[in-house]
Amino acid sequence: MIAVVAVATFATRAASFIAFPKGKEIPPTVSYIGRVLTPAIIGMLVVYCLKSTEALAYPYGIPELVSCVVVVALHVWKRNILLSIGVGTVLYMFLIQFVFV
Repeated sequence: MIAVVAVATFATRAASFIAFPKGKEIPPTVSYIGRVLTPAIIGMLVVYCLKSTEALAYPYGIPELVSCVVVVALHVWKRNILLSIGVGTVLYMFLIQFVFV
């Protein structure tokens, strides 16, 4: 089973080099998908993370809102995704564990 998974993984990695050899132009469709997929996935993750936020019950979504604002502000300021997500996660955990108990 491990060998099958390893071969399948290697085959999928090698397929991109076969489909798009060096010097061959990347098709416009693939370039478009590469350009729009990352923001689309980030948007989908934001919706998934905030889908169970209850705005009508304590703490009224305040920890989520504060964390989201900090993540956006940090990303606009520093342009570092790991820093933004890390600080936002730590801040959210701090807020729900110690502030909004």
